Amino acid sequence: MTLFCRGLLLPMRLAYRGKWSVHKHAFSCCWRKPKQPQRFCSSSSPFTPDCHSRSTKHSSLQADQEPHTPVLLKEVLQYMDIKPGQVVLDMTFGAGGHSKAILRSVPGVNLLAVDRDPVAFGFAHQLAEEYPGQVKPVLGRFSELKDLFIELGLGNRSVDAALLDAGCSSMQMDMAERGFSLSKDGPLDMRMDGDRYPGMPCAADAVSALDQRALACVLAAYGEEQHAKKIAAAIVQARSLYPISRTQQLASIVAGAFPASALYARRDRLQRPSHVATKTFQALRIFVNDELNELVAGLQTAQDFLRPGGCLCILTFHSLEDRIAKRFLRGEDLSAPPSRSVRQRARAHLHRKLEEEQDEDAEEEEGDGDSVHWVRLQRKVVLPSKEEIEKNPRGRSAKLRAAVRR
Repeated sequence: MTLFCRGLLLPMRLAYRGKWSVHKHAFSCCWRKPKQPQRFCSSSSPFTPDCHSRSTKHSSLQADQEPHTPVLLKEVLQYMDIKPGQVVLDMTFGAGGHSKAILRSVPGVNLLAVDRDPVAFGFAHQLAEEYPGQVKPVLGRFSELKDLFIELGLGNRSVDAALLDAGCSSMQMDMAERGFSLSKDGPLDMRMDGDRYPGMPCAADAVSALDQRALACVLAAYGEEQHAKKIAAAIVQARSLYPISRTQQLASIVAGAFPASALYARRDRLQRPSHVATKTFQALRIFVNDELNELVAGLQTAQDFLRPGGCLCILTFHSLEDRIAKRFLRGEDLSAPPSRSVRQRARAHLHRKLEEEQDEDAEEEEGDGDSVHWVRLQRKVVLPSKEEIEKNPRGRSAKLRAAVRR
């Protein structure tokens, strides 16, 4: 499977042989897929032992601490319209915020709690003990779910409703030892699978092994970083002097590529200062976890297992995820580049960020056609209210798309 992103061809399924493969117009990586999870991840790079020397005791965050506030919860429950006794698929269980609300609001629901993160899998087991016979925890990536569901005896078109909450959870961001957050010092890891897969490179391996051109490509494609070349050059220069193995170490290197006045010159959607390394961390996380191809696999799995009339809710948190979800529900070929008008292409050269926001609305209004598999439940994407954003600022970038299986 290949994805097109901003006109770049991104093949992500080549054999991994202990190094990162870099091609003329593309970069690619693939992890060795183990038959069974293991305790530790052995590094393929001699420079970055930090993210591979930790045991599976990631659970410094306890389940009873409510580490994750579910975003757009009311809207998700409204669109899913779950009835007692139905089978519900939570494809990204996380800390279980949405799943707990479903179980509390609808009696007798049978819930499949899926996540690739071993910590989330542990939380799902705790919820299964609280609701005996109703919750089935499943540990695996989206690309593994079809085989896992078949092993569980789940047939095609046997799920009544599904939720896919893409991206990184607050639980993962809050655990410094996972390496997702630039504000908390920890090993530069970012593997959502934790220690399950031996040989799977972490973010430290990426910044140590990718050449400057490939790094710039990763940052531009997955972080939509306008200064990707400048940041890649700073990383390559720094790693020639010392290993880059800590989160705040990388954040400092990225910050050093800019004048001091630019460190927090960027603003998020709440107009709060945003660190210049934020997009770099996003890009590395997406690259390490192959998130975009996994998202496509998850959407396809939902399509295969949802019954006719079953609802799929998709929560995304950045434009790359949302474009994939939107095109999927429209029935577009995700292996082909997105179609854009001449005007859109011209505007992209001048005002890329402004064009993104304006074209989102234009595309929603113009693209009323549904695919042969889906009927969309809303004309425009659903965003959090101002009140919800004030209570849960981390949900400010959330977008909800809902559709019913034909």
